Amino acid sequence: MSDVQKYLLTVDKDKKEASHIAESTAKKLETKQLALIEVVQSLGEYLNEEDVAIRSKAISYLSAVLASLPDKFLSRQQIEVLCQFYCDRIEDGGAVGGLMRLQSLGRFSDDMAITTFRALIEHFQDLQLRPQSQRLQILELLNELMSHHRQALRNLGDESLIGITDLVSGEKDPRNLMIIFSVLKVVMVEWDIINHAETLFDSVFCYFPITFRPPPDDPYGITAQDLKARLRDCIASTKYFAPYAFPQLLDKLDSTSPSVKKDVLQTIAACAASYDIATLSSYSITLWDSLKYEILTMQEEDLAEESLVVLRAIAIRLSQGLTNAAPQSPLARYMRPITKECNEQLHEPQHKQAKPAGWILSSLGTASAIAFTLVVKATVAPLLTLYQAAEVIATQRALLEVLVQLFDSALEIFGSWTSLQAYPHFDNPMDPFKDRLFELFSQALMSTAKEEVSFRVVASKGLLRLAKLRNYLEENEIGMTVQYFDEIVLTEDPMARDDIKNGAIQALVEISKSKPKLIMDITFPAFMSKLPDTDEDGQKDYIITLEGLARLSVEKAIFDTLIRRLLNKLDVVLSGSSSPTYPRAILSALLYVLSRRELASDPNLHSYHEKIVVGLTRRTVLSTAESGPQSVLSDESVMQVLGCLTNLLTRALNSERQGPVAKQIYTLFSSEQEFMPIPFRKDSTRDQRRTMALSTYLMAGVHRDAAIPYADSNRPDSHALLEELVRLALLEDSSFTRLAILRQIALITNKFLQARDTRLALDILWRPETGLLSTENFSEASVRVIFWLARALILRLVSTDRILDELLKLLHQPSIGLSVARGFALLLAPDEVLTKENGVTIRLLFKQKVFAVCATKIPTLFRKADTPAKPNYLIALSGLLRYISSDILMSEIETLLPLFLQSLDLKDAEVKIATVETLTVIAHENPKAVEGHISSLINRLLKAATDPQLNIAKVRSVSLRCLRTFPGKVKDSALLPYRKAVTRGLMTVLDDPKRNVRKEAVDCRTQWLNLDEPDEED
Repeated sequence: MSDVQKYLLTVDKDKKEASHIAESTAKKLETKQLALIEVVQSLGEYLNEEDVAIRSKAISYLSAVLASLPDKFLSRQQIEVLCQFYCDRIEDGGAVGGLMRLQSLGRFSDDMAITTFRALIEHFQDLQLRPQSQRLQILELLNELMSHHRQALRNLGDESLIGITDLVSGEKDPRNLMIIFSVLKVVMVEWDIINHAETLFDSVFCYFPITFRPPPDDPYGITAQDLKARLRDCIASTKYFAPYAFPQLLDKLDSTSPSVKKDVLQTIAACAASYDIATLSSYSITLWDSLKYEILTMQEEDLAEESLVVLRAIAIRLSQGLTNAAPQSPLARYMRPITKECNEQLHEPQHKQAKPAGWILSSLGTASAIAFTLVVKATVAPLLTLYQAAEVIATQRALLEVLVQLFDSALEIFGSWTSLQAYPHFDNPMDPFKDRLFELFSQALMSTAKEEVSFRVVASKGLLRLAKLRNYLEENEIGMTVQYFDEIVLTEDPMARDDIKNGAIQALVEISKSKPKLIMDITFPAFMSKLPDTDEDGQKDYIITLEGLARLSVEKAIFDTLIRRLLNKLDVVLSGSSSPTYPRAILSALLYVLSRRELASDPNLHSYHEKIVVGLTRRTVLSTAESGPQSVLSDESVMQVLGCLTNLLTRALNSERQGPVAKQIYTLFSSEQEFMPIPFRKDSTRDQRRTMALSTYLMAGVHRDAAIPYADSNRPDSHALLEELVRLALLEDSSFTRLAILRQIALITNKFLQARDTRLALDILWRPETGLLSTENFSEASVRVIFWLARALILRLVSTDRILDELLKLLHQPSIGLSVARGFALLLAPDEVLTKENGVTIRLLFKQKVFAVCATKIPTLFRKADTPAKPNYLIALSGLLRYISSDILMSEIETLLPLFLQSLDLKDAEVKIATVETLTVIAHENPKAVEGHISSLINRLLKAATDPQLNIAKVRSVSLRCLRTFPGKVKDSALLPYRKAVTRGLMTVLDDPKRNVRKEAVDCRTQWLNLDEPDEED
């Protein structure tokens, strides 16, 4: 049996085997066991078959053989013969595939390409009647011919132009259209189309606008945007389309569909960027007349923005090649009616069309330096005249807003002081107005009544832009601007609205990027002089000053100076009799500033470490001694911020420098005579034990390989430090100190214990008789220690199943069940110390693991539990829900929904909030899951929303939000039976004492009122 016979018998059953048969034939050709003529002759009887399917399979066999041959195997003569062979049989299946293979070979000539092209045109005039897959194959062959033999096809002139246009007309398949648009664009750009412009334009514009929606899970990944972009490229490809494109596009701008309008505007913008200047100029004013309505009426904001893009695109194109603002240039003729219209609108600055007029001027001003010049010359002088004549603050503010928009345009054209691009070869047209503008905005900011906040905010924005504009204001004028902003921050009523102060601080930050010396010379002395040496008078004005200094620390020179001066001020404050609030504020400012720097590469890191970590820590420790100097550093809130600072700086040290720090974790940089470490000490005071917080932050900051004190135990079956910390945690009555000790327990267990030593932590839980989980004498303190140990181990995914099993068993215990239930939230909650930045091991899937175990076991345990213990299981579950993402939750939703419903009956507000927020997520992402429980859900949510005596405002608010989610998510037929009950029940909430609850009630009731009643026929 010949290879061709084997192929014909196999190809329908086993395509892979058929492919092997073709490869075998190709090998015989390569080894000269077989000649190509013999292969072709072997097809003879099958090529004359009346059955099209057999002919197609035979030709497909030959094509498969050719595809398996090396690229240089066939001679030019053989390729030519095969090309003619395929062209003669091009309508038989497999022929196009063979031609596709031949055209990819280097010896395939232009003459062969023309022969192939003519065969396509001659035989596929009915292309749209063919199956999609065949059409795609033919179009791919045409595309390849265009790619590799374009000149030969172009030389055919009208023959190829008309042939291609006729061949591809009427196509609707997205994949095919992507190829067609690419092919036609090449023809439009490279062929002589003067006599066929309208035909070519019609061949693509018939598809405008694209309304294609890809089917779900579309394997080809073609989007509507892909098709729109290809079609847009075609329409914008040549100036010869302008007489047809612009009128028809503007006609479609009357569409009621925002999507169609957006397509029109984006296409006009593409045409403006592509067509030549002369062509565009002849349509520019017509385009303006059509587009101004979209902008000035502002019916759709995004359409107005797209229209501005078009106007700017036209100005950019018309600006090309211009060297001056000649009044007869295409750009000047285009902009003259625009600036005239905008000036007319600005005569009534408070009119709703005035603001869009400002946007138009600003947008055009960013097109080019020439365009900006034309805008400024036409509008700034009239604006200043109008401002001087305005008697109402609101009118003046509207005019200032337009000027600020023009300043933004100036910044885009001429750049700021920090801009890297070259300065334009044009003078800034605003130069003649500089003094007047600076004076006007200065007066508006500093001489206007303080109550006119919005007006002064606009003035501050204008002054900031003038100060940033490159080569505009003189250094002394920028210095005056800095003084204005300093004065606003430092002297204005701290109880007033923050808008103006925040704006002033942000303005100083912006100026510091380009003019740091002015900030150093003017702002720093002014701000530092406002910081008192003590806050005994109770005033807290220093907070806004410190905030301003912290936000100004962007530039390195300012940063270094600020750190030094703040540390000096802190030293003065600590030497006085200040309250804890003031030094805490200074430390918070230092923390904010340092956390924004790359400290590891900062050359001053060692200095910061010595002054803050060593100096302040030691000072704090000494203040806890009975005979030591008293200091507010020992206050819990101050110590908390100092701890965060020491952690940040310690973490930035390299391993070599962290070693000595690790040794000082408990001695805290003090001598034995000055301070005795807390662990293993029996006589410490409450103030001294408080320093464990600083030890915690130091421990968190050092590397996991660092040698921490007391870590070596003489007994291989225990960890001395860990055991001691557990003892301290069980005895400690200060919540602040206890939290620090518990964090240390977690750090040692998670970060410093080697994998083989985690048994030491597990022994503390399960050691016979003395283990925390091996005794019946549980206490609140022991439950806390159990959960912190559990948390540290679970983050590493060590013995997770066993730990969770033991914790779940404790929920039924009457004495500690509630405490245990509340502890479950701790397992997944984030913690500022237990982070990856501090070297803590946090496994990627630990949350999924905890939830999977608990979500499986809690429902079963809940059903078996005694009635008094049941709430404990619900509280435990709600604690986990706060920190579980919706995709994890959905896998267990059917099991958990009944428990959620019962959680809504509990009095615990935190449980209710967590449960309702979870139900809201479920309603959003899996509405079908709630449909079976909709009656119970609605009743419980209504009860939670309408009873202020039993439910706090947050519970009422989230319940209303959840109820509001149902319409539009859950199917109407499931909700309609409850519409009257819900809308009636919400009437009482409209008088709720809390404003945010009333607003949620209005929104919720509106959603339910909008539910459609079914038609009678339905």
